[in-house]
Amino acid sequence: MSIQSNLNTIKTSLPEHVTLVAVSKTKPVPDLMEAYNAGQRIFGENKIQEMVDKYDEMPKDIQWHMIGHVQSNKVKFMAPFVTLIHGVDSLKLLEQINKHALKNNRSIDCLLQIYIAEEESKFGLDENELNELLSSPEFKEMKNIRILGLMGMATFTEDQNQIKKEFTHLKSIFDSLKHINGYGKNALECVSTISMGMSGDYKLAIECGSTMVRIGSSIFGGR
Repeated sequence: MSIQSNLNTIKTSLPEHVTLVAVSKTKPVPDLMEAYNAGQRIFGENKIQEMVDKYDEMPKDIQWHMIGHVQSNKVKFMAPFVTLIHGVDSLKLLEQINKHALKNNRSIDCLLQIYIAEEESKFGLDENELNELLSSPEFKEMKNIRILGLMGMATFTEDQNQIKKEFTHLKSIFDSLKHINGYGKNALECVSTISMGMSGDYKLAIECGSTMVRIGSSIFGGR
């Protein structure tokens, strides 16, 4: 199957309200261009340098999503162009994003990553940390970021019940977030996105309320 036909198959299976992020990490530019020529405009990378290189080489109407774990000292490299940062898991990182967005005279959209898996290797905030971050004075002062919603990664397991439980947990946190007001300019008035689901579990994620899925191998083939 070609990248184009894989992409078309997935797109026809997605409800209208679900955004597809084509996870293009480690894939060469010609592969991305095949997806681009098939109409895909949102690509997800997990290494900042690789994303910067591809941004330089590819058409400028692409939306670049940073989906990997972000080191604060590398934010400056993607700040001029990144569309959405999925894995924001600390106030310190948010401060860096805000600082470099200001330097580039723009506002950067972010998702807060919530820890929902039963794996030590995953990153993210728990519910208490999320509430602490959102109610902190520092957060209320940030004028160059927008929190669009939440992101989470389920445990890497075959157990569909466990995955469903984790996705449902993230959705309940997301729903409670939408009812919270009074967070300054960010006010979470933009909260509309819940990014969960990858190649192996995106259909279940959509059933559980996902509005954004990150799909790589089902489009580009294995790594």
